[in-house]
Amino acid sequence: MIRWTTAGGGWRVSARTVTSLTVALVTCDGGEEMDRIVSSDPELIAHVDADPGAGAGAGPG
Repeated sequence: MIRWTTAGGGWRVSARTVTSLTVALVTCDGGEEMDRIVSSDPELIAHVDADPGAGAGAGPG
């Protein structure tokens, strides 16, 4: 996910449970979903929890 956002893409949480989350990787120019990450990795969950709004918008384009 870090590589995606560094390249200008955005992300948004599509689904979440107590132990996992699904993150949609979206384009910077319109928010089109390109892929999804489904994970129960505590580091990814902590990253999303640290700034839940960070990935919601489009990247720098």
